[in-house]
Amino acid sequence: MSAVVTEKLGEVWVVTLARPEVRNAVDSPTAQALHAAFLAFEDDAHARVAVFHGALGHFCAGWDLQYGARLAATGETGGLDLAFSADDSRALGPMGPSRLQLAKPVIAAVSGAAVAGGMELALWCDMRVMEEDAYFGVYCRRFGVPLIDGGTVRLPRLIGMGHAMDLILTGRKVEAAEALRMGLANRVVPPGQAREAALELARQLAAFPQATMRADRESAQRQWDLPLGEALLQEWQRGRERIPDALAGAQRFAEGQGRHGKF
Repeated sequence: MSAVVTEKLGEVWVVTLARPEVRNAVDSPTAQALHAAFLAFEDDAHARVAVFHGALGHFCAGWDLQYGARLAATGETGGLDLAFSADDSRALGPMGPSRLQLAKPVIAAVSGAAVAGGMELALWCDMRVMEEDAYFGVYCRRFGVPLIDGGTVRLPRLIGMGHAMDLILTGRKVEAAEALRMGLANRVVPPGQAREAALELARQLAAFPQATMRADRESAQRQWDLPLGEALLQEWQRGRERIPDALAGAQRFAEGQGRHGKF
């Protein structure tokens, strides 16, 4: 079985990390395969939303430390020292897709362990659907492995500096109920249901007018370092291109579609 499997379910793709013998930990060839899979999703004109899933009970246990031990014995780095430029939206990260800046949303279906680099991969996604017995954690803290796949950037932006420092400094386990409270998880579902719940959510997103949704998503992502006035201007500049879509949507509403909050 390939370490990365892609299923094309119409407009929704499922990218599955499949190295169950190491709880879906990632080595360099797997990182490259994940990166290629998400670039293919981005470049496919018919693909709208992706679900990122780990096979057989775990999302991802991070970077493969057994693989790292073999590298240490030979003096190799295994791609951990990948350089990139800030304006490269398609750069390869040590865990694979963690430096990609996609125009389309990705939903993580989190079961079992999503720890260390695996947690960073989940943070890279737009949303996280988490099973009740799944867990996050910066487990690499114990071994001196740094967060180099966006963890120190995305975690504070997602849950705030106080929560982020707690997780980054202690490396402690964060179970689903706490993850939901702090905003690390978006949905919590019964064990074994993350994939299907993420697929249901993905199909909902895929059914929306795509250009407007992507414009709003990009505006939200790019506003972080802008003063309020500039952020509002950016929002307007992206949104005004979608005004014809808004008027078409208003006409559908007047014709009776989507009334009373119905999707």
